[in-house]
Amino acid sequence: MMNNGVVVVMVPFVAQGHLNQLLHLSRLLSSYNLPIQIVGSTTHNRQAKLRVHGWNRTTNANIHFHEFTTPEFESPLPNPNASTKFPSHLIPSFKASINLREPFTNLLAELSPKTRRVIVVHDILMSSVVQDVVLFENVEAYAFHSASAFTTFSYVWEEKGRPKLDDVESYMQLTNIPILQDLVPLDFLEFIMSHIDCKSFNSGNIHDTCKVFDGKFIEFLSKEGLSGSNKQWAMGPFNPVSVNKDEEYVSKRHETLKWLDKQGQDSVIYVSFGTTTTLSEEQIREIAIGLEKSGQKFIWVLRYADKGDIFKDEVRRLELPQGFEEQVEGKGLVVREWAPQLEILAHSATGGFMSHCGWNSSMESITMGVPIIAWPMHSDQPRNATLITDVLKIGVMVRDWESMSELVTSSSVENSIRKLMDYEEGNEIRNRARKLGEDVRKSMEEGGVTHMEIESFVAHITR
Repeated sequence: MMNNGVVVVMVPFVAQGHLNQLLHLSRLLSSYNLPIQIVGSTTHNRQAKLRVHGWNRTTNANIHFHEFTTPEFESPLPNPNASTKFPSHLIPSFKASINLREPFTNLLAELSPKTRRVIVVHDILMSSVVQDVVLFENVEAYAFHSASAFTTFSYVWEEKGRPKLDDVESYMQLTNIPILQDLVPLDFLEFIMSHIDCKSFNSGNIHDTCKVFDGKFIEFLSKEGLSGSNKQWAMGPFNPVSVNKDEEYVSKRHETLKWLDKQGQDSVIYVSFGTTTTLSEEQIREIAIGLEKSGQKFIWVLRYADKGDIFKDEVRRLELPQGFEEQVEGKGLVVREWAPQLEILAHSATGGFMSHCGWNSSMESITMGVPIIAWPMHSDQPRNATLITDVLKIGVMVRDWESMSELVTSSSVENSIRKLMDYEEGNEIRNRARKLGEDVRKSMEEGGVTHMEIESFVAHITR
């Protein structure tokens, strides 16, 4: 398909999960011969390219990065003992992203006269950066929402005062979610509010989710006219649905994958809490004890949360109980670096994922048919966890959200692992997760619901 004089400009938010999703979407759209221009700071573009996995970004000639220098900002180190797990240390880097407004607008001024139409796909949290799209007649903006449609609709529903819905089942599921004010600090709420006035210039909404499991809530969003438009495209999963197996890629396989090759099917729990959470020493000790007592084989990614600039200053090391790694040798693997999560989840030996339920991790796990032990920390994560455990029934909670400010004990960790890996209930959950994964992967095939959503969006922007 020809690009028909259309260029797509991606403007991702600067947190890792958001960067990753729009880089994956760039890959999908570039396959339609659409030239993709990605706008970001030099640091965050480098971060996104370093961490992308599941495909080789160097083979995508249609993707071009515009790397702009932004002013220095003070970014404190993550505090593992903070009373809440929201990454407040990243807020300075979030706020610094407004400095991309001028270079972004200059790029539009350069592209607009040379192109029939410029399509701007921007993270909803970058709305202030792209607000000057209204100055150009041939520029259209589409808002990207980085969570499930269930979670995104829950924000709209909450803003309207949590009204009763005709769909009683959905209403009851939504009433289980915690209120937003309990999930993020006031200064981040203010940051969100600075970006919500985008209804005047958005032409539609893009979601990294799939109608196979989120279709009902996409319909709800269409009725609500989110961001001033009822046009909604559920084009997920953005992440690859199969792992790259070319010879060069396989020769450089990560140590975790080689270790998984030696394990039995569905025998390993993968443990990772994403890029924004740092655990306290006390909590790390409880997880370590719980993993050991469960008797389950595991891969545990144990890292500090990202700093505002991941390339600046030395990475600190989180300490395990003395002798732990020696005690679990052969049964468990502790990884202190970036791990190829998509490939780990795709491996036949991986039977469960203890996760913070960030939407990247959730979609990757759903895609690969891996059930989730849900341990949400902040932001959209508790709502994504509700979708996973209550709506889709492909996971179990470590414990109720109401108790999440308390220490999660080793017995809670052990019991949640045993519930998923040892009991009949876990087998039923695993079978549902496996079936859902198959259905989601099929949705990407020609004629599948996601494939048609992508085709619909491409047809719309190239009309």
